[in-house]
Amino acid sequence: MNELSTIQQSPYPNTIDSIAHDLEQLGLESGMTIMVHTSLSSLGFVCGGPVAVIQALMKVITPEGTIVMPAFSSDYSDPALWQSVPVPSDWWDTIRAYMPVFDPAITPTRGIGKVPELFRTMPSVRRSYHPTCSFTAWGKQAEFVTANHSLNNGLGQESPLAKIYQLGGSVLLLGVGYDRNTSFHLAEYEKPNQLLITEGSPIKKGEKRVWRTFQNIEFEVELFHQIGSDFEKTGCVSMGKVGLASAKFFSQPQAVDFAMKWFRNDKTE
Repeated sequence: MNELSTIQQSPYPNTIDSIAHDLEQLGLESGMTIMVHTSLSSLGFVCGGPVAVIQALMKVITPEGTIVMPAFSSDYSDPALWQSVPVPSDWWDTIRAYMPVFDPAITPTRGIGKVPELFRTMPSVRRSYHPTCSFTAWGKQAEFVTANHSLNNGLGQESPLAKIYQLGGSVLLLGVGYDRNTSFHLAEYEKPNQLLITEGSPIKKGEKRVWRTFQNIEFEVELFHQIGSDFEKTGCVSMGKVGLASAKFFSQPQAVDFAMKWFRNDKTE
C-alpha cells in the first residue's frame, strides 16, 4: 500500500492515543511481557509513523513491562544458503571473508519492517547477540530476555523466545499472519525427525573478526498458518482492530504448547 492509497483508505489519522486505546481494547496491559510483530502499512495512516506505533506500545505496557521485537539480519549469513537473492558460487569465499562483523549496535534488520528497525535504535533498547536471529527488548525484563542468546538453535531453548515463555509473556500480531509468529519456532525444535543444517556468520571473538559456524534446524514456516488457524479454534486468541489492521493477541506459552502437541500428533503428514 503506497502512501497516497493509505491516506485515501484511512477514515481518520491514527495517533499515539488512538493506537494505545485500540491496544488496550485488545487486552494489552501495563506490566506485560509481549512479543510484537507488525506491519506498519496495515494500520492505515499513522501520524508519526513507526515512532507513534512504538510510543503507543510503550504507553500501554509501561517500563514495568517488557516489549520484545525481532531484529533479524538474515543477510549476515552464509551466502551458500541464500535462496531469495542467490549470488554466484564464485562470490561465496569473498563474501565470507569480507562481510562486516555482526554488531548489535549498528547491524540493520532485514525484511521485517520499519517498526522493528526503528525500535532497535531507540534509547534503553537492548539487543541479543546473534548474527542472524537477534531480538530487541525494552522495559523491566529487557536484559534478562536478551542475555546469553545461543548461536546454536537460535530460536530454541537458549533464545529470547524461551525467556518470554518463562515469563509467561504474550504475542501481538499487528497486521500480520501466523507465518510471522516466531514463537512457533520454539515448538518446532520439538518436532521429530528434524533436518539439521549448518549455518555461518561473521562474529567478534575478543578483538578479532571470525567466521563462526553453528547448528540449526530446517524450519517449515509454511505450516504456521494452519497451526495458527487450529489454535484459534481453542478460543485462546483475542482478535480485533488496531487502526485498520487486523490484530491477534494471545499467550505465548499457550501457543507454543499447542504447537508442540500439533507437531507431536504428526499433523504435518
